[in-house]
Amino acid sequence: MGEEIVSDGVVAENETQAQNLWQCREGISEASQHFGGVYKYDLSIPLPELYSLVDACRDRMNEAGLLSADDESKPVLDVLGYGHMGDSNLHLNVSVRRYDKEVEKALEPWVYEWVSKRSGSISAEHGLGLAKKEFIGYSRSETMVRLMKQIKQLYDPNGIMNPYKYI
Repeated sequence: MGEEIVSDGVVAENETQAQNLWQCREGISEASQHFGGVYKYDLSIPLPELYSLVDACRDRMNEAGLLSADDESKPVLDVLGYGHMGDSNLHLNVSVRRYDKEVEKALEPWVYEWVSKRSGSISAEHGLGLAKKEFIGYSRSETMVRLMKQIKQLYDPNGIMNPYKYI
């Protein structure tokens, strides 16, 4: 905040406050699923544009006629994001009343293209799952993917440290 990177925020003054803040952060994912489901993305985006994807995604859902907090006929309730500024990690969550193919078409590959244009990563802290395997080319070259697989095989030959992940 002192360096004007952040316009507003809260800093814990003690362990209890830190734990309470962490509980709030951890509760976002659970709360966003309360009314239906969530399309989730774990992305890495350059810090100056970290939250811009949330706004752009909300605009896209509005323009597609898919978003409304009040109209039950529209599948998307809202678009929210949270993450870690220290490593430019954004958890993009599209909260929905129900899963819907039109929402999926509006999101993918658009989210990956948006991230790619900013030289970000489509998979940040949780590894790359099988569902996003086909999209890795938006942020990593074939050579890079091959190297990541070799490193994973070297350190986890039995696939037990991050099971069910492509990389």
